[in-house]
Amino acid sequence: MSAWRLSTRFLSLLLVSAFGSLAYGAAPAYYALGDFESVDKIDAHVHLHGVADRFMAQAMRDNFRILTINVDYPDFPPIPEQEAAAKSLVKRYPGRVAFVATFSVEHFRDPAWASTELKHLETELADGAVGVKMWKNIGMDLKDADGRYVMPDDARLNPILAMLERERVVLLGHQAEPLNCWLPEDQMTVRSDQEYFSKHPQYYMYRHPEMPSHDSILAARDRMLAAHPALRFDAVHLASLEWDVDRLAAFLDHFPTAQVDLAARMVHLQYQATRNHDKVRRFLIRYADRILYGSDDSYGPDEANSGAVAEVHSEWRRDWQFLVTSDVMRSPDFTASFRGLRLPRDVVDKLYRGNAEALFTAAWSLEEARPAVPR
Repeated sequence: MSAWRLSTRFLSLLLVSAFGSLAYGAAPAYYALGDFESVDKIDAHVHLHGVADRFMAQAMRDNFRILTINVDYPDFPPIPEQEAAAKSLVKRYPGRVAFVATFSVEHFRDPAWASTELKHLETELADGAVGVKMWKNIGMDLKDADGRYVMPDDARLNPILAMLERERVVLLGHQAEPLNCWLPEDQMTVRSDQEYFSKHPQYYMYRHPEMPSHDSILAARDRMLAAHPALRFDAVHLASLEWDVDRLAAFLDHFPTAQVDLAARMVHLQYQATRNHDKVRRFLIRYADRILYGSDDSYGPDEANSGAVAEVHSEWRRDWQFLVTSDVMRSPDFTASFRGLRLPRDVVDKLYRGNAEALFTAAWSLEEARPAVPR
């Protein structure tokens, strides 16, 4: 058979394969902006308080399942109120909502603290919690009687960490803050950090040089992980390494069982994309099995603000646009424009659904019981 006949036959086979794939409805390699509502998604980092029916109605319209996270945070309702709201949401929206428990450090110096909080967490896990949150107050706020800061590798945390490791319960760790927190305001990379730390000066570490450094908190976090190698760990907020995907890649390489989420740090990836778009894109593709989508949206307990859910919807769509399209975009956080990453469809599915389902295996399990999506 001649080379010409071979080449034409090969071309014919390619064409048949291509048209056959189209005929059988093969999925395209990429999503479009218009696919947003039709794709099943999970926001693996929100904070819902109160009834939150308006939020859930929007989440269902936008085809989101939700992981609501309780936090030992003074700006939020007391922990018992957070727990009651989360369990109510799980009951009222089966298959749509899961929740993460937390522990209080109010009586941390009490010798009975660990045993008391262990009993509390065991109750929450029995009531359906799919993980436990450790907040930034460990490392940035909690002190011993001598004035030294309690760090994430403190031995008094070991009973809780050991239980989570033994029972294969996910620990969601928020240690430190964006690096901007340790910089002068005029050196911060994004305006939202300037606004947050101006409103929360107690957490603005640049103004408190007596407080632990960014590196020292993360080093203590890493020692904690090294001491508990089987711990299932979700390093939320891009592991507080949001300013440099190379540093984040090194963290993931060093701790191969750790995951990270994007909550409240998408803007930092966008900022990096203004300088090296392809580097950010390569990072998300390379570590596609290790990254969860999350918004860090907080909602409630007041249902009176009808515009709050519109803001959530707008943020969700904007994140989708950045991840799935190549549109030229702008952010109110900085002046330079950037392009969307146009990630492959299989990567988007992992970020928005697959990784969360694999990490939180007991969550969102009542598929047949999901309430109908309101239209």
